[in-house]
Order: sequence, then C-alpha cells, then structure tokens
Amino acid sequence: MGTAPRAIDARTIRVLSEAGVDLAGHRPKPLADLAGVAFDAVITVCDRANETCPVFPGPTKRIHVGFDDPPRLAMVTRDEEEALGIYRRVRDEIRAFVETLPERLASLPSADARIQ
Repeated sequence: MGTAPRAIDARTIRVLSEAGVDLAGHRPKPLADLAGVAFDAVITVCDRANETCPVFPGPTKRIHVGFDDPPRLAMVTRDEEEALGIYRRVRDEIRAFVETLPERLASLPSADARIQ
C-alpha cells in the first residue's frame, strides 16, 4: 500500500530478492483500493506516509517507524554498490522491526494510541 504508489524500485526488487522475497506479480496499491476495509492495525514506515495517512474508522491501532528513504539517499552515492548498501541496511532495519511487531502491537493500550 502507498499514499502515492509508483512502480517498485529495481534496487528494492534486487535487495529483497537477496533476502528471499520474490516481488514478481506484485505492485503498489493505492489506499483507495481498501476503502471500507476495517483494520486492526495500520503501520507507517516513512514520515510522509505517517503525515498523510488517512484516519481509519473503527478500533485501529497505529504504529509509525520512520525509516530512511533508500531512493532519496541513493541519489548522492558514488556508485551502485554504495546505493545498494543503503537499500540493504534499510531492508534489514525493517526486518528487525517486523520481528518485534507482535510485542509492539500487544503493548498498545487502546486503538487510538500510537507508538513511534
């Protein structure tokens, strides 16, 4: 999902493939595709999404973690390997975060609480 979905970045596909994640056949989808769907939790992983993410009706827990934006940081790298290093670092940071999700979700006291 995305607040402004675009094609999946080629470097993202590459570093996720290295970690065993196959994105073949996947595409970013706009939030409008989920209109009317109830969520237990909404997780934003960039500051822009956190700022523009709409309010979700019902008892939706919100979690935000602001990871670096690899495409933005890669624009000023010296070479492709340095750029891929940024993508790999963020991939690994997101993996570590996802591994903590069960505990983070359980620690939220109510649907309207947010952890950052």
